[in-house]
Amino acid sequence: MSDAIKHECGISLLRLLKPLAYYKDKYGSAFYGVNKMYLMMEKQHNRGQDGAGIASIKLDVTPGERYISRKRSIAQQPIQDIFSKINKRINTELEKYPEYKNDIALQKKHIPYIGELFLGHVRYGTFGKNSVENVHPFLRQNNWMHRNLIMAGNFNMTNVKELFENLIELGQHPKDYTDTITIMEKVGHFLDDEVSKLYDQLKHEGFNKREASAHIAERLDVAKILKRSAKNWDGGYAMAGLLGHGDAFVLRDPSGIRPAYYYKDDEIVVVASERPVIQTVFNVDFDKVKELDPGCALITKKSGETNIHQILEPLERKSCSFERIYFSRGSDAEIYKERKLLGQLIMPKVMQAIDNDIENSVFSYIPNTAETSFFGMIETVEQLLNEQKTAQILDRKQNLSPQKVTEVLATRPRIEKIAVKDVKLRTFITEDSSRDDLVAHVYDVTYGVIKPTDNLVIIDDSIVRGTTLKKSILKMMDRLNPKQIVVVSSAPQIRYPDCYGIDMANLESLIAFRAALELLKDNNNYALVDQVYKKCKAQIDLKDVEVKNFVNEIYEGFTDEQISDKIAELLSDTSIKAKVKLIFQPVANLHKACPEHLGDWYFTGNYPTPGGNRVVNRAFINFYEGNKARAY
Repeated sequence: MSDAIKHECGISLLRLLKPLAYYKDKYGSAFYGVNKMYLMMEKQHNRGQDGAGIASIKLDVTPGERYISRKRSIAQQPIQDIFSKINKRINTELEKYPEYKNDIALQKKHIPYIGELFLGHVRYGTFGKNSVENVHPFLRQNNWMHRNLIMAGNFNMTNVKELFENLIELGQHPKDYTDTITIMEKVGHFLDDEVSKLYDQLKHEGFNKREASAHIAERLDVAKILKRSAKNWDGGYAMAGLLGHGDAFVLRDPSGIRPAYYYKDDEIVVVASERPVIQTVFNVDFDKVKELDPGCALITKKSGETNIHQILEPLERKSCSFERIYFSRGSDAEIYKERKLLGQLIMPKVMQAIDNDIENSVFSYIPNTAETSFFGMIETVEQLLNEQKTAQILDRKQNLSPQKVTEVLATRPRIEKIAVKDVKLRTFITEDSSRDDLVAHVYDVTYGVIKPTDNLVIIDDSIVRGTTLKKSILKMMDRLNPKQIVVVSSAPQIRYPDCYGIDMANLESLIAFRAALELLKDNNNYALVDQVYKKCKAQIDLKDVEVKNFVNEIYEGFTDEQISDKIAELLSDTSIKAKVKLIFQPVANLHKACPEHLGDWYFTGNYPTPGGNRVVNRAFINFYEGNKARAY
């Protein structure tokens, strides 16, 4: 994605099912869990740049000994920062107390992060400030071991205000107005309630307070707590939690919006936001890593017993298609195939734009995340060329000589690495508020490979705001003097804000929305904006389930091509000499490429939860009133 946007977070949960000595004997280190957590978090670094955190729990410790450890960071390289500090602490303890080196019991007792249960998180901030206090995992502390709660998630809730007010009705006084704190306090409330009920039950059975503790751990019904807590949640989420005594859970939203994958054997239980993370870190085959079903929770008890529980009734599956297009690592076998197919499916439109002139067209991609779709696009070009070659060779009228046949067979698509991102410059300019001239040099271009008669075809995975295209890419491509620049998006036009984890909260930042507004002006129909505003305002006091998306009326009078052409016009200026053409993937093709992942609300406005319609209407109201506040 040439436009940088902040997006969803990544979770890593690991439970070691064997004694620590087992991992020392088999893998050479009692720090097996720490090492694997580092790898899992680094493999998901693509999901979070703003901060990272890790928490660990030691099982079966003596009262008075520390059993929960947590480290969070918002350093420039937060994962490296966290684990360098953890490793420094471990090494300091081992140097100070040499007797710890070969004694697993002493290591577990005295060295933090040498435990059996871990929860890691990498974060892009979409709610709250980017301070260390906003970095997951969050910790709710209590002197009762069972009431300690650690939580982290990949999520956004659309109804934070309602959930916040519910906490106040329960008599709580939340310390912050964020969805993370609100969700944790909701779970914490029902956790406290369940522990209290179990204690009363055990007291009537004749157990004293000290004896009751172990039985509470055994009887605690985590699924029941989650059912009571998540009853009114509206959003997309993969929520992970640890209880102080050793229970753990991961809960996925009923529409399957946010991803979660798990693997279990006799040594470990592991959950991550992406399948290849587990495959790579634990050397596991593709089919051994399972996807957690929507509305379900994977719950591991302190005993190690692990089960899947249905917590919420599943809704129509709407897993995020942006995961497939851009966010998740392309090394996932299914995602790799889907991205290639996206490149193949868009080719008929590309061929039309270049008048089927493959000979005078150069194909490339930008940025690197579009590379797989580029492969799919080129495979289609090669197939078309092969058909043309076969027709030429079989055409008896041409009576080709062996030399000419060799020339025909040697014809290949013209593939070039046209743009290279200057990472060092990118890091610098993001800190400069007046950076237009610098932005134009984010990418270096390859000179000498484009002729004035050439079409330059560049595929991107998606176009959100168009800022980098306008200020950098198009200007630099134009320096190569092509006849035409064709920018291809493997994703459809992004028309609506996201409210489930991707940081696209404002309508006016979306280039497709701005294009539609310009088309309304061109057609003397801008009064529609006032009408849509009034309809949105009229719904403010309605319940979420009654709210409709009226923003889609802004787009209804125009074809996809009209909006694409207007986007091209908005992104071009008089300094660009080449003709500029933009091509977007049709939504129908997206569904064909990703048939199991039909979440497409940012393209179509079809939000999978009632709160989504409220968010899009609020975003329009904010736009109309000039309010820069977030829509959720």
